[in-house]
Amino acid sequence: MMLIDGQLRESVSALDRGLSYGDGLFETIRFEGKVAPLWARHMQRLAIGCERLRMPPPDSALLWQEAQTVVGNLQRCVLRLTLTRGVGQRGYALPDETLPTRIVAAFPMPAISANLYIDGIRLYRCETTLADQPLLAGIKHLNRLEQVLARVEWTDPSFAEGLVCDSRRHVVSATSANLFAMIDGELTTPSVDRCGVAGVARAAILGAFPGCRVRDLPIDEALGASELFLSSSVRGILPVQAVGDTVYAPGPVVRAVQRHWRELGFPMEQA
Repeated sequence: MMLIDGQLRESVSALDRGLSYGDGLFETIRFEGKVAPLWARHMQRLAIGCERLRMPPPDSALLWQEAQTVVGNLQRCVLRLTLTRGVGQRGYALPDETLPTRIVAAFPMPAISANLYIDGIRLYRCETTLADQPLLAGIKHLNRLEQVLARVEWTDPSFAEGLVCDSRRHVVSATSANLFAMIDGELTTPSVDRCGVAGVARAAILGAFPGCRVRDLPIDEALGASELFLSSSVRGILPVQAVGDTVYAPGPVVRAVQRHWRELGFPMEQA
């Protein structure tokens, strides 16, 4: 089910700036029934993104109402909230009046084998790098071409995700998840101050594990970690089993983070 500006329809104007320039933001929100455990964090990131892009923020109460409508009777689903700057004249200049386009759509939760949460996943090392742009770093803006090009690099289904670096060979994230590593007994996650997305699952982990260090993480150091795992607001906490020929075993830290994830209200997936 999809609502566009509160109406049941499936198309937007060809002159919408989200289509023309990627001028907008989105959030991908997991629902368990009518409950979204990380809703507040999604709304916080959306507000930060609106401020960064100089867009008027949406009414969060209205978004919640529309979310409840599209979720309907789905027992478990993924809600995609897209906010564009709306229709505008040709050219990069901002329109004289901004009337954002608001798209709220719900989709069934993709099936994920419970074995992946137990045994872990394999990562492909991507050649595509993320470019520095501090103005856009952290927020979930509509331009995802870097991630698209990184994801094109592999077709082998044994790889569940790809590891992406910046131009300095510092690990940033997976193509659609954040990365955590245990290095010399210290939980660490890459900084996303110059590029990458500040995930809401990442924020939840940082809130629950305040000793986690946020810093630049060179690829060689990351690969030498004793534990690696990914965090995603949709897929949850996934241990990394291998990156190329480097093999890892899920350890006590990833298991502790998985327990916290379940305590937030996200059950273990079923095959």
